[in-house]
Amino acid sequence: MHSRRYDPDRDQDAVRRIWREVGWLKEGKEEACDLMFGCGISQVALINDQPECAVATAVGGVRYLDEELPLTVLTSVATSRIARKQGLARRLIARALAENAEAGALVAGLGMFEQGYYNQVGFGTGSYEHRVSFDPATLKVAARHRVPRRIAPDDWQAAHAPRLTRLGTHGRSYLTAAEMTRAGMLLTENGFGLGYCDAPDGGLSHYFWCGAQNLEPGPYEVGWMAYQTWDQFLELMALVRSLGDQVHLIAMGEPPLIQMQDLLDKPFKRQEITEKSKFEASIRAYAWWQMRILDLPACLALTRLPCGELRFNLRLTDPVERYLEADSGWRGVGGEYLVTLGPSSRAKRGSDPSLPTLTATVNSFTRLWLGVRPATGLAVTDELSGPADLLAALDSAFSLPTPKPDWSF
Repeated sequence: MHSRRYDPDRDQDAVRRIWREVGWLKEGKEEACDLMFGCGISQVALINDQPECAVATAVGGVRYLDEELPLTVLTSVATSRIARKQGLARRLIARALAENAEAGALVAGLGMFEQGYYNQVGFGTGSYEHRVSFDPATLKVAARHRVPRRIAPDDWQAAHAPRLTRLGTHGRSYLTAAEMTRAGMLLTENGFGLGYCDAPDGGLSHYFWCGAQNLEPGPYEVGWMAYQTWDQFLELMALVRSLGDQVHLIAMGEPPLIQMQDLLDKPFKRQEITEKSKFEASIRAYAWWQMRILDLPACLALTRLPCGELRFNLRLTDPVERYLEADSGWRGVGGEYLVTLGPSSRAKRGSDPSLPTLTATVNSFTRLWLGVRPATGLAVTDELSGPADLLAALDSAFSLPTPKPDWSF
């Protein structure tokens, strides 16, 4: 494989062509593609000196309990029609992960098109996310809303700032470059935003960004919300409710820590009445995001668990290694580790024959570490195994809040 860093002067047209071939780029949305490939470490693989596979990444952060860890996100992986089944994407992803790991990223994330493909380079499936579709007129929100400010794609810098400081919980993620917010705005069909400027400096404090299949009756889709307090959240939900005079359906991701069904009037009745219609009310669950550890000792050094000290051997395999170039300085995270978990956690190379051993892939261990699923469950469905007593102890140690990135990668 011949690959190199993305060069906008040479590669912009080819990357746009790839996006068109995979169905991601509509006429007039070219700037969004350019922005995504200009925000981080992006790579292209060449056939006959032309880019036929392209991978874009962006830097950001992910919250692990009370710690903030450096994150890289694969924001685009696309292969042209003539380059399928050549293994280009896997090798290009491996190269991008290596460069980002060497640049300081501790965790990598992505939004998957299907479960299984990115497992080949070490990614493990995240927790379920709920997508809630409802008639906004059925929202039960006591709060009242003020007259909002209109937000357009030209307001991308102001719109990005509150996303970085939004209320969140374990797993909350963000991308640092404001251009990623602009790209998201530009890619939204019939996009618009509504919000309020209550920040101390007079800037935007809380808002939602929304798109529409049909601007008159909908359905509408909330792409994201940003708010710093629960009062701000409730004001935004009251604002969503105000659209119900005209709009018949709005879809949105369930916000972290909120159970949207609490805010809906007669949700089961609405589901039955609207079943199989264009405006079908529903609550659906999807596990669409994946993450993987890039530096195990560094991640565990920032892991502070409210449990007694637990020590064990970890025999870890990393499937990305087979796709790395021979001269790559980063070789994945496979190997044998002596792990200590507790208020002060750590991992170092080696093993202790007196301790129990956990055998896992980086995929399954990342899921365990994030709290996606307990060890006993992963031992049934994923590549993770160990003595029953150790699995039970790990269940207790990693009893964490459900990780919620709250950012569409």
